[in-house]
Amino acid sequence: MKSASMQISMAKTPLFSRLAWTGIVVCSVILAMLPVLNLAFPNGHTLHISGYTVALVGKFMCYAMAALALDLVWGYTGILSLGHGVFFALGGYAHGMYLMRAIGRDGVYQSNLPDFMVFLDWKTYPWFWSLTDHFWYCMALVVLVPGVLAFVFGYFAFRSRIKGVYFSIITQAMTFAFMLLFFRNNTGFGGNNGFTDFKRILGYSITAPSTKAVLYLITLAFLLAALVLCRWIVTSKLGRVLQAVRDSESRLMFIGYNPLWFKLFVWTLSAILCGIAGALYVPQVGIINPSEMSPANSIEMVIWAAVGGRGSLVGPIIGAFSVNGLKSWFTGAFPDLWLYALGLIFILVTLFMPQGILGLAEKVKNKLKNKPAPEPDGSKEAA
Repeated sequence: MKSASMQISMAKTPLFSRLAWTGIVVCSVILAMLPVLNLAFPNGHTLHISGYTVALVGKFMCYAMAALALDLVWGYTGILSLGHGVFFALGGYAHGMYLMRAIGRDGVYQSNLPDFMVFLDWKTYPWFWSLTDHFWYCMALVVLVPGVLAFVFGYFAFRSRIKGVYFSIITQAMTFAFMLLFFRNNTGFGGNNGFTDFKRILGYSITAPSTKAVLYLITLAFLLAALVLCRWIVTSKLGRVLQAVRDSESRLMFIGYNPLWFKLFVWTLSAILCGIAGALYVPQVGIINPSEMSPANSIEMVIWAAVGGRGSLVGPIIGAFSVNGLKSWFTGAFPDLWLYALGLIFILVTLFMPQGILGLAEKVKNKLKNKPAPEPDGSKEAA
């Protein structure tokens, strides 16, 4: 009877509380209104939102989706990755290949080949550019390339039971190796300049305000879908197994589970979500180059999750918006000091806010209710 009641209780676990759903809907409506206000009101109007602001928030949403993907493996499975930047960049490059093909003969050299290939005296596209003039083929690459890389890398790493700091180091080595590879001109990916100067997407001008608004809204929709998907996973039986992997993998093996396939599944899914975020990022920012694969970018993703509150899903989204919003202001006011500020933020959060912004908010709420604050616990989920 006890087992049956526990199963019923698990089945009735809500995806989000009513308050959380309200917050998600309100924030979504506010975000969705930004491109509407940009298109509906002219420059100088009180309600006008600049195109720069729309593009900036769209970029933040891509970062938030990447932080969410990282939280799925770090916050809930205990796998700290310092290489998620490579999955983000590979998704961006896959979409960028289509965008480069869509330029047609509108480049500087008015050739069917991208300008960087003409400059390097390439005569034809390399074999891996085949079919990249088809949008849906490139969208399949956005999913398959990061997914296959993550699956192969994860299979050998998890099968060898590499974990902890050793796994973090090899993920950082992986992204650094890919960055060096893509910096080479003879790889066919534009070298250090990467892909840029995009003209159109699906026949529409990529610089048109209406196109930017659609890309922005699609990004918002994918971010919400990713949040719901991840929340559904972590509240399911699968999610409980993943948290058991994080808390006591050896005990999980003792009771008959094989952690390999659970870790491999969540690792691959996280990479795919990161690749989709990169694909949404490229047309809004207008460029993708190997610097997106730098280890520093992957470390920043970890900081976003830590600042917002890892193991909460909503926290990393908040962290991505907060840290990048601060970065936008800081790099304008004190451009040479941002990295020092970022390091200081991470140290302060680690020492004084181990549960991040969400944990701090919960402590304040408990104090207002005259209740003792809960003990720090990485598995604490957002409401």
